[in-house]
Amino acid sequence: MTAFSLNPEQIAWCAELRTLADKRLRPLAEKGEPGRVNRPLVEALGELGLLDRLFAGEGAAGSTASRATSHATSGALGLCLLRESLAHACTEAETALALQGLGAHPVAAYGSARQREQWLAPARAGRAIAAFALSEPGAGSDAAALALAAAPDGPSSWRLTGEKCWISNAPEADFYTVFARTTPGAGARGVTAFLVPADRAGLTGTPLDMLSPHPIGALAFDGVTVTADDVLGEPDRGFRVAMTTLNRFRPSVGAFAVGMAAAALDATLAHTAERDAFGGKLKDLQAVAHQVAEMATRTEAARLMVHAAAAAYDRGEPDIAQRAAMAKLMATETAQYVVDAAVQLHGARALQRGHLLEHLYREVRAPRIYEGASEVQRTIIAKELYAAQAATESAAPSVPSVSHEEPSA
Repeated sequence: MTAFSLNPEQIAWCAELRTLADKRLRPLAEKGEPGRVNRPLVEALGELGLLDRLFAGEGAAGSTASRATSHATSGALGLCLLRESLAHACTEAETALALQGLGAHPVAAYGSARQREQWLAPARAGRAIAAFALSEPGAGSDAAALALAAAPDGPSSWRLTGEKCWISNAPEADFYTVFARTTPGAGARGVTAFLVPADRAGLTGTPLDMLSPHPIGALAFDGVTVTADDVLGEPDRGFRVAMTTLNRFRPSVGAFAVGMAAAALDATLAHTAERDAFGGKLKDLQAVAHQVAEMATRTEAARLMVHAAAAAYDRGEPDIAQRAAMAKLMATETAQYVVDAAVQLHGARALQRGHLLEHLYREVRAPRIYEGASEVQRTIIAKELYAAQAATESAAPSVPSVSHEEPSA
């Protein structure tokens, strides 16, 4: 299998997921309250085994179901197919699934046996809501600048003091993967990841009124006690936990965007084929046909970049940071373009509350910011390119200089 062609099993699985999302998950999503965790929806994702797929092969807590997952629909590429297919039919289900993965992946990959047993098992079943708490009021794109302080409180415990902001699923999550500074002035090398239950004394949360159907909130830590048993990975190595998690999920953020773009494109094809205008159908106007062709081409190009990045991750290739950044950048910017163009071709009806495109228009903006804004992705890409160039130059054999002086008599 290449990164550029899906096999029959993958194609059939994507079709099955779209039907599942439309028939089983969308009705639950429609019953949810905007800005609140939809627990019945998350539990359904667990019952259907979709949450379990997020952690297949991670840590020592893999279930029989995850181990039995087909290779063709597992790994980072399987995650991308899953997110794209769900997003095409039900963005709320896709987002609920992704947030569970983002919040609980550090536990699956770096947690102790006790942590995985206590928190990962219920998260996989959809009974415990997870959240990834990295961003702060003064540390969004520059994650290494975070200031939530973890002050020593004995030989193997700390007290967390400070704030987190723009945290998805906060303040309703049952546990948080929290990144705090254990060594002041050490930059990325002084950050530790902690698993913090929501009921820990001193931890409070406030919902934020955001352009988002799922909850986003701020967290306040007032001397919250954490111990060595709460550490994910190793002390002062938490930035690695964060970046490993983001590198795994960044290509699939692109898949979420591709799913939205594909839904907008399908709606546009149906609308322009049926809509009467200027003595014919909208699709008969060259300007409209060319616009639709451009939308389709960009969507497919983004999909291929996402698949290539995910396949590279699964193969363990060394340039995953660059590939993941390119995939997220391309896909999220493309989705913004495609959804905007779809709205334009639909006209005023697309802006009516409840219309698919009105929903997508609100949903499509955030992915260009979270898990690394587009500008951050461009910075990562450029950094990787120049690093590769420097490595190539340093590895090149030196060429002896040629003297042009006349030989002496």
